[in-house]
Amino acid sequence: MQATSSIFVTGTWIADENMTPFKKHQGIVVPLDRVNVDTDQIIPKQYLKLVERTGFGQYLFHDWRYNLDGEPNADFVLNYPRYKGGSVLLTGANFGCGSSREHAAWALSDYGFKVLIGPSYADIFYNNCFKNGILPVTLEEPVISQLFKEVAGQEGYTVVVDLESQTIQKPDGENIHFNIDQFRKRCLLEGLDDISLTLQHEEKIRSYEKKLQPFQIIDVKRL
Repeated sequence: MQATSSIFVTGTWIADENMTPFKKHQGIVVPLDRVNVDTDQIIPKQYLKLVERTGFGQYLFHDWRYNLDGEPNADFVLNYPRYKGGSVLLTGANFGCGSSREHAAWALSDYGFKVLIGPSYADIFYNNCFKNGILPVTLEEPVISQLFKEVAGQEGYTVVVDLESQTIQKPDGENIHFNIDQFRKRCLLEGLDDISLTLQHEEKIRSYEKKLQPFQIIDVKRL
């Protein structure tokens, strides 16, 4: 699932087909046991020069993933062999704080993360996740703490996240229920971005536009 965008073609906005429906996802959990991870750490400012919304994954957590010489930092969790291919990120509180840049969600999506699980998120970042096909799940602190322990103790810890039933199934079969705003849930289930939502009312919009009086240029000198 790539980051969503909208395209302007000959005077008309169309939805990006890369915004695919999210119903159920199974993936290895990657534990990032840090609080207040801001968007400058998720995607440093020097890597915001790309003109498209893809390609940011290689720079995700760059200052933590790589040493000053450019070599991978063996002590950072994304570089652990056991978490290779992980697509569910387990986080600490207030994830995505700081700058409101949408690039943070683009980088996470482009790297391959489909689901975030944490106790809390910065508001703007949280909203950006939904706009880019990422499901940010919010759970209570004790549940998050227990998940961190279980992930650390079991290599290849894999969960199944079912958006329709709003559950996370752990490897032992236990289901954890999570809450989600029903409008945001619908958008993910149907793969709708802001433009897609607007285009659902295209006929009404066109009907309204036909009723508008044409724009007229007024010569103010004659007034």
